[in-house]
Amino acid sequence: MQRVTPDRPWPLYDVAATRRIEQAAAAALPPHTLMQRAGLAVARLALAIAPHARTVWVACGPGNNGGDGFEAALHLKRWGKEPVVTWRGDAARAPADALASLARAREARVAFAPEPPPSFDLALDALLGIGGTRAPEGALLRDIERMNAGGAPVLSIDVPSGLDAGTGSGSAFVRASHTLCLLALKPGLFTMQGRDAAGVPWFDDLGVDAGTDPAGATLSSPPAARLRPHASHKGSHGDVAVIGGAPGMAGAALLAARAALHHGAGRVFVGFLDPDARALDPRQPDLMVRAWEGLGLDTMAVACGCGGGEAVRMALPRALGARALVLDADALNAIAADPQLQSLLAGRGRRGVPTVLTPHPLEAARLLARDTKAVQADRIAAARELARKFASVVVLKGSGSVIAAPEGAVRINPTGNARLAIAGTGDVLAGWIAARLASGESAFEAASAAVYLHGLAADRWPADRPLTASGLASS
Repeated sequence: MQRVTPDRPWPLYDVAATRRIEQAAAAALPPHTLMQRAGLAVARLALAIAPHARTVWVACGPGNNGGDGFEAALHLKRWGKEPVVTWRGDAARAPADALASLARAREARVAFAPEPPPSFDLALDALLGIGGTRAPEGALLRDIERMNAGGAPVLSIDVPSGLDAGTGSGSAFVRASHTLCLLALKPGLFTMQGRDAAGVPWFDDLGVDAGTDPAGATLSSPPAARLRPHASHKGSHGDVAVIGGAPGMAGAALLAARAALHHGAGRVFVGFLDPDARALDPRQPDLMVRAWEGLGLDTMAVACGCGGGEAVRMALPRALGARALVLDADALNAIAADPQLQSLLAGRGRRGVPTVLTPHPLEAARLLARDTKAVQADRIAAARELARKFASVVVLKGSGSVIAAPEGAVRINPTGNARLAIAGTGDVLAGWIAARLASGESAFEAASAAVYLHGLAADRWPADRPLTASGLASS
């Protein structure tokens, strides 16, 4: 059993792949082995989470997730705890494995009750796991609400009940303090509402190898340190141009430019879309302000759209000829509204020119001609579709940002927190990605690394200081 920390590229498997892994393992092992291993692993983690707990409510659902709960209750009873099991199942329809574990728990004299105990020191969520395909209702919903309101630690088995294991979406779900994921890590724990629902994620493969089944996604890991050779100069580290800053929005372009400079770009140029913008950034005189029309974009990594407003539309045909390109904010909105620009963008991607799109969910919805709810319902699928449509790397921002490559590779970012939910942090991210593109990194690696470090900076931000985009840009 391991705590899942962002120290390695953890493979993530969707529900279909998890079931294939489970079926292959069950066929190779004696009957009931996996459920017994699962229950023992859950009971051990329960003791570690709440070693002094006496009353443990084990909320069991109708399927095999409930069977894991029966097994856990059996062990807790043997170890001197007082588990109380509620079962929302029916013996006539329960799976054979779950029925076998139910019998074992009853033989061990585990207490069963129709309703949760009035108070409990720990709750085990064994209601639905990956088997939930619709919003919980009735007794299942009441149990979820009781767990969330109980004030005690909650350990979810495999996936917090009510949360979609593949997408991280859900209308009513357990908000666990810990989740023990079994056999394979599920992507829904790390994106959309998954991080709020799962608490601290743990993993136990139950002694089973995933075999040849490919992971559908990967949890991003720390990027390798970039070492600069002594024999280098400013031109060795690439030029970044930021095109944005329409009237009244110069700050967005400056944030992106400052971020690119502090993230290692050799030189950074700012091409304001406001003709009356100042020719100098007094707080960052290292930045070179130029007319955007005169910048040699074919040799630069360009971040376009930061504070671009309506004016960015006229700059996009030139920007789409850049050596490497990050499209953010208003640039994405302009492309979503213009089929000709969409065609130019897709053509650029098909030629293999490094391109990264950084939409938030509403911008992604506009690019896909659907609503935000549809994008958020399956963030991984939406990011993949965008990446294919424009033959570009896509960063779908949000809780558990999704980075998708045109050929199908997906990473989910494990760093960051709600302090990033302020104006300007997206501009900073665009500048960081552009700086990495300027240094020669591939689009997928540049985007993955910048997103990881962007979130990490927020995680490490001093608790007694409000996070600001301008502070983040220079971190």
